[in-house]
Amino acid sequence: MRSLKDKTLFITGSSRGIGKAIALKAAKDGANIAVVAKTSKPHPKLPGTVYTSVEEIEKAGGKGLACITDIRFEDQVKKSIEDTVEEFGGIDILINNASAISLTSTLHTEMKRFDLMWSVNARGTFLCSKLCIPYLKKSDNPHILTMSPPLDLNPKWFVNSLAYTMSKYGMSMCILGLAEEFKDHKIAANALWPKTAIATSAVKNLLGGESAIERSRKPEIVADAAYYIITEPSKECTGNFFIDEGVLKKNGVTNFARYAVNPDTELIKDFFLDVD
Repeated sequence: MRSLKDKTLFITGSSRGIGKAIALKAAKDGANIAVVAKTSKPHPKLPGTVYTSVEEIEKAGGKGLACITDIRFEDQVKKSIEDTVEEFGGIDILINNASAISLTSTLHTEMKRFDLMWSVNARGTFLCSKLCIPYLKKSDNPHILTMSPPLDLNPKWFVNSLAYTMSKYGMSMCILGLAEEFKDHKIAANALWPKTAIATSAVKNLLGGESAIERSRKPEIVADAAYYIITEPSKECTGNFFIDEGVLKKNGVTNFARYAVNPDTELIKDFFLDVD
């Protein structure tokens, strides 16, 4: 029987959106969750803080730890990992969810935005993975799961947002390498990406406001898919680039209308995936 009871998850970007949805899914099993995010005070345009996430996790049946962290900085990540291990005794699962986005062409991408995306996306994934691995080696079913797309070098994914695409593919290349490098340690390293747009603040702010949200799926679809992946035996499930809908279909899910914000609208396909 699948369960995350007493497992410890270190989830970046878990004060809202997909990260928080994964945290709440795990909390229902009685998992321990390190809520790793920057937002300590309410933001006028972004919902949730590390503290409100911890409250929701504990109401759902789990244990939460607020880790105010900017994953661009090694010392902050290291302290959050140390605090998590001190509080819960170890780390079983790392979810690399935190991400920065700027859908701009080359000439319209400011270098500070480029640096932010690379620091959070590619470097942040590498850093969190590197620092968690010594603890994952001690787990009986260790997993690294990164929210990044399958690698596809079709130029159409680069032409309109080169900097963003490179940074997201940097996350995916981390998974490709980690899966091979640590397979003898039975540390699973996989990527997960949504088939459609997900109702998050990024989609609302960048893809068309409420109308884009109406044509999106809820974060719970990604959380449910993530749950199936991180409860698999780690030695048997690594090096994969999963799509949320595909994972759920494989596990017998047939009702996808319940994940839609508005079941009567046509869904927006996500980036990096062909229509078929």
